[in-house]
Amino acid sequence: MKRGLALLLPVALVACQDAPEPLAPTGTDLSAPSFSQSQAGEAIPGQYIVVFNNGVADAPGLARRLAQQQGGEAFYTYEHALKGFAFRGSGQAAEALARNSNVAYVEQDQVMQAIATQTGATWGLDRIDARSGLDTNYTYNVTGSGVSSYVIDTGILLTHQDFGGRAVTGFDAITSGGTATDCNGHGTHVAGTMGGTTWGVAKATKLYAVRVLDCNGSGTNTGVIAGVDWVTANHLKPAVANMSLGGGASTALDDAVSNSIAAGVSYSVAAGNGDRLGRQVDACTVSPARVPNAMTIGATTNTDAKTSWSNYGNCVDFFAPGASITSAWHTSTTATNTISGTSMAAPHVAGAAALYLHANPGASPQQVRDALYNMTTKNIVTSSSTTNNHLLYTLDIKSSGGTTNAAPKASFNYSCSGLTCSFTDTSTDSDGQIASRSWVFGDGATSTATNPSRTYGASGTYTVALTVTDDKGATGTTSQTVTVSSSTTEGITLSATGYKVKGSQAVDLIWSGASGTNVDVFRDGSKITTTANDESHTDNIGTKGGGSYT
Repeated sequence: MKRGLALLLPVALVACQDAPEPLAPTGTDLSAPSFSQSQAGEAIPGQYIVVFNNGVADAPGLARRLAQQQGGEAFYTYEHALKGFAFRGSGQAAEALARNSNVAYVEQDQVMQAIATQTGATWGLDRIDARSGLDTNYTYNVTGSGVSSYVIDTGILLTHQDFGGRAVTGFDAITSGGTATDCNGHGTHVAGTMGGTTWGVAKATKLYAVRVLDCNGSGTNTGVIAGVDWVTANHLKPAVANMSLGGGASTALDDAVSNSIAAGVSYSVAAGNGDRLGRQVDACTVSPARVPNAMTIGATTNTDAKTSWSNYGNCVDFFAPGASITSAWHTSTTATNTISGTSMAAPHVAGAAALYLHANPGASPQQVRDALYNMTTKNIVTSSSTTNNHLLYTLDIKSSGGTTNAAPKASFNYSCSGLTCSFTDTSTDSDGQIASRSWVFGDGATSTATNPSRTYGASGTYTVALTVTDDKGATGTTSQTVTVSSSTTEGITLSATGYKVKGSQAVDLIWSGASGTNVDVFRDGSKITTTANDESHTDNIGTKGGGSYT
């Protein structure tokens, strides 16, 4: 677990009277600089974060006065997660601000970046509901209903069908007065993992877009702190926030997140994907990953190994799936993408926090953090250099009170002919019955029928998801990919060997390249049977004598 924050902070800053003074007055200890600068290559020239002492009553007023005194600009004011402001001006002005008696410290602004890696479907949900292995299903007992989930990222495509109208505008630090619409994809993907209907952990949570990164997935500490400040002031409890972003160490950002947690918001943050060369680094050197009371999450593969790029160290609390995760994307209302990163791991945990808060709405952030940590599958993550080799597990999160209802097990079979696929629900419920079904066919169409069919508009591969709800309200979800073609035999190789059994005709059929769990067998244009797609079938025609068939 993470050490105390005091071990990670820079030296405290010198403060004195309100009026501007020389850069190095007599008696100043130059070995303890009055403001901290980012490492070369990360700093944003001429931009600083000015943090006030807690006793300051009128932060906006003081920010305006100090910025005017120094001939600069206050372009964000912080009142909730921090008291202070974002300052644009000279380094000399920043030094002067650091010596003001109302100022706790000044920190140079730096670049923040979304943490993801493009790669080549989703197994993540499947993994977190089991102690070991994969079974192509995701089972859950609660949905995150009534929980507010804040996505501090590149924004969200609010109209994406996977959100079902549950995604709304929160705050936009990139475009003044903007709607926090995503033009990068990262935030939409994160939101989909947190709370998407198909791809999400908490399928009924309300998602708030807090846009602090631009179309390139890049932002600043000043903007990120503005987003955290907005969440702190405006959150609706129970609440959880996800930060799949990172940069260099920042005392101001760490303090903002810590104060937001103290205000009642649970935070899941990405451990980080290493340095610019892809080399993993100690998460205790990265903000906000090093915040002690946040949940800092590393990434695993589908074999429970730590990914090669996931950061390490005692600041990593536990792990979640983060390699090749499929979720919603910003390019259309039905788009998906498969990407990797600790950015993909953290929202699995944020979604799990929403599940826990659904069942325990009065839980504090520390109680949420402790509960999720205690539920993890212990010491299962391999190739890790941290002692917290534990993996997220969610099936222990149950509705409060009474006898626990076992969630239904979703499953289905399908067969496709041409562009049309027929689906058969094979779901089961061990202690009740299936009450309703929700099918998503991957092309924008949906159905609530038990055994629906779907004719697609074009050849291609589509992800079909089935969510079933039992008679006590518990749900289960599964998904499969289907491939359809405008030509019913395109890509299929078929051989037929005819023979007679006691004078009656029979044919052994052997094929490859067919899609689906079942196939339809036709003789002379008429369907004669549906059989498992195991690439062989014997057609016992039964007619005596000779003949030919197609």
